Amino acid sequence: MFIVSYLIRAYRANTYEHEPYIYGSVRIEEIALAKHVSGSELPSHATGGDLAEGLQQVHLGTIKTRKPIGVPLKERIRRHRELYILFIPVAIVYIVFRYWEIGLGFVAVFKEMRIGQGLWESPWVGMRNFQMIFENPNVVRTIRNTIEISLYRLFWGFAPPIILAVVFHDMVWMRFKRISQTLVYLPHFFSWVVIYGIVFALFSTGTGFVNVLLENLGFQRIEFLLSTRWFRPILIGSDIWKTMGWGSILYMAALTNVDPGLYEAAVIDGAGPLKRIRHISIPSILPVIAFVLTLTIGNILRAGGEQILIFYNEAVFEVADVIETWVVRVGLGRFQFGVGIAVGLFQSVVGLILIVIGNYISRRVAGRGIW
Repeated sequence: MFIVSYLIRAYRANTYEHEPYIYGSVRIEEIALAKHVSGSELPSHATGGDLAEGLQQVHLGTIKTRKPIGVPLKERIRRHRELYILFIPVAIVYIVFRYWEIGLGFVAVFKEMRIGQGLWESPWVGMRNFQMIFENPNVVRTIRNTIEISLYRLFWGFAPPIILAVVFHDMVWMRFKRISQTLVYLPHFFSWVVIYGIVFALFSTGTGFVNVLLENLGFQRIEFLLSTRWFRPILIGSDIWKTMGWGSILYMAALTNVDPGLYEAAVIDGAGPLKRIRHISIPSILPVIAFVLTLTIGNILRAGGEQILIFYNEAVFEVADVIETWVVRVGLGRFQFGVGIAVGLFQSVVGLILIVIGNYISRRVAGRGIW
């Protein structure tokens, strides 16, 4: 993705570097020159209205009627053929391993997948796979659990990476900072099986550290892993512990781009640490926060099925069964692959709608969005 982004930026920069744009009858270069160079003569073909309106739009940064002049597409391709050649392998990878799979998924949604017959020989069933999803008596419970767990993750897990990044950014003792960063990044590389082993060692009823401590203090043991009351807090807490450090890297990268002179000026003006965080650090990373929040909202129907499959059991089935675990039981356990693919398509469509809505709200509230 970084390669694709770089190529797109380079293409845009090279394509429009020597191609002027017009606003009304005034070129953007001439407007910028008239704005920044005092005493410069105005273009002879410019009317007063064009120049005034153009200057206002340049100042506000809201020019939307830019139009390239005179360079056909074939000429641009010839001029920047190296970029297009570099982009060919990336395009092939995405077409073969992404878009082709999406096309096959759309076909499989409307078929009754049979292993012996393959995709193309399996019979067409129309919308029956979707009917099986929404006619299932457990689908309401699974969707409710999925949304609840996802909202818990968002509410409790969104702020800790931001707080951690701000703390690391303001930390002065570099050796302690490096050690702390290593310790909080390390859980990201543990698999969920290892994480569950740690959780079991802490909260198991028999030999768990927490229960042994409670018993020594005179309290009764608690069946944390078998309790519908405690299952979700343990699930969310272990997820925050695993992902908090790694999630702070993005915010740390954004904070490194903040001009240190802003903090120095704030200190001279008497601003304390909290005010510097409130008025400098948080506003500086607000675009990144909006970006991450929008993507997180798009995954509201994905509650972390891998973790739940390892953590849950029959005792907590009522509060732990989510869409992903339901798909594993129905799609793989009963070999109803079409139903599983239909659920994936449903999740993707809902996620896309939520991302579009979240991006719209972000642009209206924060002034920035994903696009």
